[in-house]
Amino acid sequence: MSLQNQTIPFLDLKRVNAAHDAGIRAAIARVLDSGWYILGEEVASFEHEFAEFCGVKHCIGVADGLDALHLVLRAYGIGTGDEVIVPSNTFIATWLAVSQAGAKPVPVEPDIATHNLDPACIEAAITPATRAIMPVHLYGQPADMAPIMEIAQRHGLKVIEDAAQAHGARYLGRRTGGLGDAAGFSFYPGKNLGALGDGGAITTNDDALAARLRMLRNYGSSIKYHHELAGVNSRLDELQAAVLRVKLPELDAENASRRRLAAAYMAALQDAPLQLPKQIEGAESAWHLMVLRTDRREHLQAALSEAGIGHMVHYPIACHRQQAFAQQSWPNLPIAERLQSELLSLPIAPYMTVEDVNRVASVVKAALR
Repeated sequence: MSLQNQTIPFLDLKRVNAAHDAGIRAAIARVLDSGWYILGEEVASFEHEFAEFCGVKHCIGVADGLDALHLVLRAYGIGTGDEVIVPSNTFIATWLAVSQAGAKPVPVEPDIATHNLDPACIEAAITPATRAIMPVHLYGQPADMAPIMEIAQRHGLKVIEDAAQAHGARYLGRRTGGLGDAAGFSFYPGKNLGALGDGGAITTNDDALAARLRMLRNYGSSIKYHHELAGVNSRLDELQAAVLRVKLPELDAENASRRRLAAAYMAALQDAPLQLPKQIEGAESAWHLMVLRTDRREHLQAALSEAGIGHMVHYPIACHRQQAFAQQSWPNLPIAERLQSELLSLPIAPYMTVEDVNRVASVVKAALR
């Protein structure tokens, strides 16, 4: 089969995990042999290692990324009658975390060039009911945290990072997960640091918050059968923690591969009639996704499909247009709606080559010529 006839999938998780195959199999065997399958040594060790990786004091493993965000809100006592500022352009989990806590998500528009929450629009959305800001490091690029933190400090608000797509990304030299008061991560299999199923974690430097979260995730208990809080069952699994421990030491190298591929995309598509993602100064993206904008998306999708190149739309329906939030009224959010009609994600993964990128780029340029 010639190179031109080979397919390039959007993401091949089998190839992603093949690079870690021996370590993953050994880790699973280690857990099976241990006889301890919930909140054991693997979770404790991963929590220590991931906290150290993020440059924070605490990591609390939970069941998934949605629970990570939701439990932080609960631990801070944010609920009914409270408001949390969220991006209008994000995956619905950001909004669901707020609504599940009983609070109201208040959408703020993104910078159309970076796709991330626009700090200049935040203060207009703050009311006496506002308790927190939840910026998302969307597609792997850190939000512009310095002005967000300054606004939050002036208004006495908590900042909770949604870092589900930004494992290992940096802002002004510091890792995501240690930029706000707390952060929620997802280890969904397709993430840069992905498990073999669902998983999540919370990172923070707040000792009291961490202690409360460790109880909340485990039925509200710190001593077996003593329940101080009305908690939930949301615990990172021992098997998943063992797998994540195998993959974490390779994350920086895999992110570096993603950055090389992203640079190749940016160079190859710089003159194409489309909008490439803008990187903010001082940020180092994890390049979880390679997302471009075009007003000819359907035409480009057809050309990519014809060439055997995988692609996706993140996300085709804005949160305020989802049926889940149809019972509430929302302000006009034209940037979010424009993005939902123009964004298209191209394949990017550590196993890809610059030759793969150039082939994708050639199809994109030919389609939009």
